[in-house]
Amino acid sequence: MHSHPEAADTLIVGAQLYDGTGAPPVERDVAIRNGRVVAIGNLSNWLAEEVVEANGRALAPGFIDVHTHDDTHVIRSPQMLPKLSQGVTTVIVGNCGISASPMALKGEPPDPMNLLGERDAFQYPTFAAYVDAVNAARPAVNVAALVGHTALRNNHMDRLDRTATAAEIDGMRAQLEEALAHGALGLSTGLAYGSAFAASTEEVMALAEPLAAAGAVYTTHMRTEFDGILDAMDEAFRVGRHAQVPVVISHLKCAGPSNWGRSTEVLERLERARRLQPVGCDCYPYNRSSSTLDLKQVTGDIDITVTWSEPHPEMAGKRIKEIAAEWGVSQQDAAKRLQPAGAVYHNMSEDDVRRILAHPASMVGSDGLPNDPLPHPRLWGAFPRVLGHYARDMALMPLEEAVRKMTSLSARRFGLAQRGEVHVGYHADLVLFDPARVRDAATFERPQQPADGIDAVWVNGVLSYREGQPSGERAGHFVARGAVPAGAAQRAF
Repeated sequence: MHSHPEAADTLIVGAQLYDGTGAPPVERDVAIRNGRVVAIGNLSNWLAEEVVEANGRALAPGFIDVHTHDDTHVIRSPQMLPKLSQGVTTVIVGNCGISASPMALKGEPPDPMNLLGERDAFQYPTFAAYVDAVNAARPAVNVAALVGHTALRNNHMDRLDRTATAAEIDGMRAQLEEALAHGALGLSTGLAYGSAFAASTEEVMALAEPLAAAGAVYTTHMRTEFDGILDAMDEAFRVGRHAQVPVVISHLKCAGPSNWGRSTEVLERLERARRLQPVGCDCYPYNRSSSTLDLKQVTGDIDITVTWSEPHPEMAGKRIKEIAAEWGVSQQDAAKRLQPAGAVYHNMSEDDVRRILAHPASMVGSDGLPNDPLPHPRLWGAFPRVLGHYARDMALMPLEEAVRKMTSLSARRFGLAQRGEVHVGYHADLVLFDPARVRDAATFERPQQPADGIDAVWVNGVLSYREGQPSGERAGHFVARGAVPAGAAQRAF
């Protein structure tokens, strides 16, 4: 009897394998067939259509960007280069209460829904319609989606500066239930924004009630990230306890100079909650934030850079204090004149950023804004910045821990079945990178630059990016919330 060698579509040989669990790397070969990992080990007797020599570079699960605003981008720009070029193979959309579906506009999109585009971007009255649109667009990355509270409010309320009535909550819940039935990951809120700030905690609690039966999660851009942050955290935890669902705090930060240094206290509050209920957070590796221009934050105590302005596009890239001086008006008046606009806020301390990023409960999410003409560099640089700048150069954490925060932790928390780890039988979402060279190239001045050292990216087994160039193949699709192995979801928190 002759033993026939096994055959694969792709064989990656001699990699330092980071399996995503946080275990130290081991040298392994990995075989891919029909979009799945079919073998891991010493595979010298295997045959493959394509053999990739890793030469000791790192092979990891494809990164999962848990915090994106790519809802419309995955359809309009399906090549998804800002994410693919970082080694991201799955994006989670619908964060901060802002989702492209289910959405029926009555006029222009209310702030901050306009982060996803103009009125014509909102074409998905049901979640099922959005799923179909994503699959028809064939994006280069997988797409999983949350349902935004502000989107639901927009659909059911005549005005957003009040809390919802019982009848309105029923209408919102019906839409949320339709979305959960079609694979939505859960509900997101953006309670800091004017369009949702008037919603009572009770409104959110009532809306979160259908999540538990679907095994879904509650994520929140909390009511404040400034001085009242501990109360805002307590509100988030209360919603989770009421609905009996896991809570993810979006882009955890200590915003505003009066809040700097409080990350120790904030993380203690997170840990205390974690002893009682499943709670986690995501963060991005920068000490500046970005969103629409909020007049409440134009106080003169921090620098604010304008990223876009409808009435004054020529002011993009300038600081508000410079614009105010040029116009001979106060910063507040300048900000009013620039509206609607986007901004980068220089509002965090580096020590707080590092403390939150290093905490075992934190995942990595870019929070990138793909429609900004001058985007925050996190859109193109977040993941390589953690691997290169923070893990390697600053030695903030071992590389295997950085990888865990981008892969298995994220997949388990959000219920992305058979992703986030390199395991036989799992989807072959993989990234090959050079730990010595990996580096974010995007800067605030030149934000639209791909990272260095991301050598190859496979999405569902298809080579999609190699040596700085997309392959032209796009193999992503919509990913419904899956049944995560028993205990894994709780274990992740």
